[in-house]
Amino acid sequence: MDRANVWHDGGLQRVVDGREVRISPAERGVDVDPLDDRIEPVVRKLLGLQLDLPPFHAFAQGDGVLAEAVRRFPGYRPPLAPDPFEALVSSITAQQVSLHSAFAVRSRFIDRFGVPAELAVAFPTRERVAQASEDDLTALGFSRRKAEYVLGVARADLDFDELDSLTDDEVKARLTALRGIGEWSADWFLGRYLGRPGAWPAGDLALRKAVLALYPEVTDVRAAGVRFHPFQNLSAHYLLALSRYR
Repeated sequence: MDRANVWHDGGLQRVVDGREVRISPAERGVDVDPLDDRIEPVVRKLLGLQLDLPPFHAFAQGDGVLAEAVRRFPGYRPPLAPDPFEALVSSITAQQVSLHSAFAVRSRFIDRFGVPAELAVAFPTRERVAQASEDDLTALGFSRRKAEYVLGVARADLDFDELDSLTDDEVKARLTALRGIGEWSADWFLGRYLGRPGAWPAGDLALRKAVLALYPEVTDVRAAGVRFHPFQNLSAHYLLALSRYR
């Protein structure tokens, strides 16, 4: 969690469309307060509802490891980032550091450039960050290089709204043309923002460890993605969950 996503008293608090929204567990799903036509699509994204579980569950029965993962986590949907700029900044902050360090730097960034509500803070807009300086970001704990990357993404001549209409390869080509966005970040953008079913972040260290531990016969993690077609994205998340809690 970071300052844009605050877990409080058994529920998630997040600013959506200028209002703080609470998402809490309920007997038949979740309660969302407030909820309207502008908030609903963001919440659906956060909950990963665009990911279709029943076909994946059927597919998983043909693979012993995935079948175990589905039994362990039957209703698990990985949460998706609701905003493309947030997704890319989150990837940059997570590069080559621990998750604890990434969350700490990101939270300071959100507090500095975001708009506070009651408990959570709205994630900073691309336009506001574009006006910042490298010194503004390094003062928050960004390395000089990561500060350059974040400002480069904020100022890039890239239409984020257009990405959803492009193929996976086209999205990766657009993103990796930006400084600081490599294949790892592009793969996770496909998986955790666009929710593309074929996203397979083979360069992710945790996924590599999970695949190699769960499938001893595998030697090439990227090539192994073929065995999970057409559900590489969900397979990756379920394998990560199984590896973490096995």
